[in-house]
Amino acid sequence: MSLILLLHGPNLNLLGQREPDVYGHDTLADHVARTRAVATEFGCEVEDLQSNHEGELIEAVHAARGRWDAFIINPGAFTHSSWALHDALAAFDGIVVEVHLSNPDAREPWRRTSVVAPVATGSISGFGGVGYELAARAVAAKLQ
Repeated sequence: MSLILLLHGPNLNLLGQREPDVYGHDTLADHVARTRAVATEFGCEVEDLQSNHEGELIEAVHAARGRWDAFIINPGAFTHSSWALHDALAAFDGIVVEVHLSNPDAREPWRRTSVVAPVATGSISGFGGVGYELAARAVAAKLQ
């Protein structure tokens, strides 16, 4: 069975409450359940972690080396600033799919740069919660 670690960055624990006009009404638990449901169809197991602390996310990436097959990551605001997360993901020898509920390119200029994208296998943005489903399908396709 392939193992996928689903990582969520800062403030994503507030999904469903925080700016629903931008991020929708689904909660983080809804997105995790959606990802698990699709991944299970392809024989993949999903574990998830949300943290508002950069170091905790980096430790999770380090711990996954040699144990997990893929990451689906919504780094939140760390997308634009965390070179440490970039470096940790660059050292991971597996699939990395970056996901964003909104389309950062259609928002404020500072959101248009991702330091995660250069070390990701691919990025999915702007499709709301469907992006997590697409990410799970993309990971499964790359693992086959």
